[in-house]
Amino acid sequence: MSRSVRCSPRAGRSWWCRRSSSGSSSWRGGYPGPVSDVDADLAAAITDLLDQRGAGKTICPSEAARRVDPQGWRPLMEPARRAARRLVDAGEIEMTQQGEVVDPATATGPVRLRRCGSAAREH
Repeated sequence: MSRSVRCSPRAGRSWWCRRSSSGSSSWRGGYPGPVSDVDADLAAAITDLLDQRGAGKTICPSEAARRVDPQGWRPLMEPARRAARRLVDAGEIEMTQQGEVVDPATATGPVRLRRCGSAAREH
């Protein structure tokens, strides 16, 4: 039986997650699985970088991976994209390709991340 609990990554940001009967946490949305410290660090890095960058600006998931592990960031690329997909599902960010919002479940190739509604605020 699942029950909702509040998850708080290190940066003080909060997301909803589910606690399974086995006691592990998983993010809401189509990306089940345990939320590791690295997952939480990547999500916090994404939101922190977007906050620093400002309205209407984008980041690459690799920037979050480099922030979490400057020397060993390459293996963190897929976990960074996964963290981004979870943030999209939570309604916090959008994933784009060539400036257009894309579905994170089907996006392949290079993507950029931005705060929701950033394109509308630019004009």
